[in-house]
Amino acid sequence: VQLVESGGGLVQPGGSLRLSCVASGFPFSSFPMTWYRQSPGKERELVGGITKDGDMSSLTASVKGRFTISRDNDKNMVYLQMSRMKPEDTAVYYCNVYMRGEMFWGQGTQVTVSS
Repeated sequence: VQLVESGGGLVQPGGSLRLSCVASGFPFSSFPMTWYRQSPGKERELVGGITKDGDMSSLTASVKGRFTISRDNDKNMVYLQMSRMKPEDTAVYYCNVYMRGEMFWGQGTQVTVSS
């Protein structure tokens, strides 16, 4: 199983970024996918998830209305579109799949929201 995130960077408050995660090594379309983030000094927190078909997604309250999750099963990709970003969104963002009782993680991508 391999998950590789990309798309992070520095963005000003109020700006937007789209994170991507490409998956390999497992039947991608058969599993829900999730995004987590971890800020310095804090525990890793769930940002949101999307069903295996992409027909439903959920987001934690702090990002609801600003972030959206989508996926492209033909490309084995899952996305996190972030808009109206805030300094408190600064974190390393990880995509994740739970499979056979184990959590699999990518290496993460750093997102910094600062003026």
